[in-house]
Amino acid sequence: MSEYTKQANDFLKFHDLKFHARRIDYGRYFDGDKESRNIYRLTLTRRGTRIRYSTRFGASLDMTWNNIEPTAYDLLTCITKYDPDTFEDFCSAYGYDTDSRSAERIYRAVCKDWANVQRFFTEEEIEQLAEIN
Repeated sequence: MSEYTKQANDFLKFHDLKFHARRIDYGRYFDGDKESRNIYRLTLTRRGTRIRYSTRFGASLDMTWNNIEPTAYDLLTCITKYDPDTFEDFCSAYGYDTDSRSAERIYRAVCKDWANVQRFFTEEEIEQLAEIN
């Protein structure tokens, strides 16, 4: 088991979380995709509750071509861990043009994910997520 997998599995175990990946589609996921890829619904649930965090995930082309399912590590490292602040701050931090509609769509998606992260995870858990690399 890789150190990355161990970090993710330890986090899940410590916080009593269960990970589930379900393939929901095959197609173009990102703006500008030229090739199709597997698209998944990745879900974390707190054992013994109905509380969950769920997101769509576009697998890398390598994962798609080799039929590799995403892991808990893939999800935990992709989760938004910081408040994206204003649109202007977001664009400045990530090199987007503030006059881009695509950048605005991405910003809104990140804001939505951040709100979902804050509902599911405690502040302490978010800090621990930032340590998984």
